[in-house]
Amino acid sequence: MKVAILLLAAGRGARFGGPIPKAYLRLRGRPLLVHAAERLCAALDPDQDADLVLVVHPDDRERFLEPWLPELSAIAAGRCRLRIVDGGASRQESMQRGLAALADDVDLVLVHDAARALVPVAATRACIAAAARTGAALLAVPATDTLKRVRDLRVESTLGRDAVWLAQTPQVIRRDLLQRALAAAAADAFEGTDDVALVERLGHAVEVVPGVPGNLKVTHPDDLPLAEALFETSRR
Repeated sequence: MKVAILLLAAGRGARFGGPIPKAYLRLRGRPLLVHAAERLCAALDPDQDADLVLVVHPDDRERFLEPWLPELSAIAAGRCRLRIVDGGASRQESMQRGLAALADDVDLVLVHDAARALVPVAATRACIAAAARTGAALLAVPATDTLKRVRDLRVESTLGRDAVWLAQTPQVIRRDLLQRALAAAAADAFEGTDDVALVERLGHAVEVVPGVPGNLKVTHPDDLPLAEALFETSRR
């Protein structure tokens, strides 16, 4: 099946702050975006037909993305075709724009956040295989902490954690299914906090593939040193 990777890097990273968009923060000397692209391409079967679509903010192209295009092209070479697409004002609009840029023969769409630079290769392969079987799959890890429902800094209740998993990316969805899910969300003015939530609204099953805790999303400044510490143990 032909796979397209939508690597989302159009966000502004408001919670992180600072003058550098989050996708271009340096980890071991290279932007998070480059690390994520390298690992995602490594997860593809060498014989698999694939596209790598970078969905970026138009203001970032010249200053932040262009210096790394030679390295990104080298990463993609022999594994997938590299394309650059301007993102939209929301995650779902960015996905719509990425989908519009795909060739007609793409079967599966892998959506990943550029801020998750330590994406696990083996688990990503398993997620692609699961989506090929069932139509939609995501990486997730079981909740280990006690979960509290809170309102105005007061605990309302304690939630059972046995059936609770923490969603990660990549999330892989059959292309036609994702297109239907996005159209339904747009019609209802629904904004999901992740991609498979749109598919869930259609009543379609979503398979969970165990991820790894080290698949960290860099969100706050303290997350970057943690990603540095996890880097060597996450190479698989």
